[in-house]
Amino acid sequence: MEKLVVIGLGLIGGSLARDLKLRMDFKVYGVDQNLEHINKAIELGIIDEEGTLDDVADAAVVIVAVPVNVIPKVISQVLDKVGLETLVFDVGSVKNEICKAVEYHPNRKNFVAAHPLAGTEFSGPEAAILNLFDDKVNIICEADKTDWKILDTAISLFKKLNMRIKMMNPVEHDRHIAYVSHLSHVSSFMLGKTVLEIEKNEQAIFDMASTGFASTVRLAKSSSATWTPIFLGNKENVLQSLNEYIKNLSEFKEMLENNDVEGLNKTMDSTNYIKSILNGIENTTKK
Repeated sequence: MEKLVVIGLGLIGGSLARDLKLRMDFKVYGVDQNLEHINKAIELGIIDEEGTLDDVADAAVVIVAVPVNVIPKVISQVLDKVGLETLVFDVGSVKNEICKAVEYHPNRKNFVAAHPLAGTEFSGPEAAILNLFDDKVNIICEADKTDWKILDTAISLFKKLNMRIKMMNPVEHDRHIAYVSHLSHVSSFMLGKTVLEIEKNEQAIFDMASTGFASTVRLAKSSSATWTPIFLGNKENVLQSLNEYIKNLSEFKEMLENNDVEGLNKTMDSTNYIKSILNGIENTTKK
């Protein structure tokens, strides 16, 4: 059995361990600073045993699934120790700083900067689930800086997970992801905060919360330990997306104040175009 080392046993790291152990018959070693995560991952069968950074030396694959603010340090430590043919990839949702941090590492060729667009609002080893990555997009940045044999190994592995692969520049990745992922998390957190501040009656929230409200604030259940580093790591792009979002909110507020029926209808009707984009994504996924 080939050796897989997973560093960081949360939702993504744990789910990757689960799927790859099943689909590729790896022996999985888990590394995590939280001993409770290690014990829970062993109990749930996510990993076979606890590992250390030294285990990467003879590993076939190393996955770095720690918070984005420590990914550059951990990847550098891993690349210091890996064998010639070891595949190392991360799963961070902010890519530019990570790519810059390892740009001149002697073993940069072993590294694949990846971002699987999958997840839930839950965290920890208990959140790890099978089939999380089926039909999801996995973005790879700076593929040209990875040894072609190692890149081929990575692509084969991602295909085993039934993922669709897209190549992207890390700067463009961070700009786009600020709008389609990071902004939606900010919006969800702040909607939840607003409701909690205004509506002090928890029973009223429980009784009146529609499925629309529940789905809109679902992301507000996400871990701050995960998302604070992401927001700060992609600060410039998140701020730009927030400025535009706030502008649109202000304009909507002004239309309400002015009883601007035509403006409200026009704004919502034009935004309905998002349905065709999302339907296109759903149709592509089903093929």
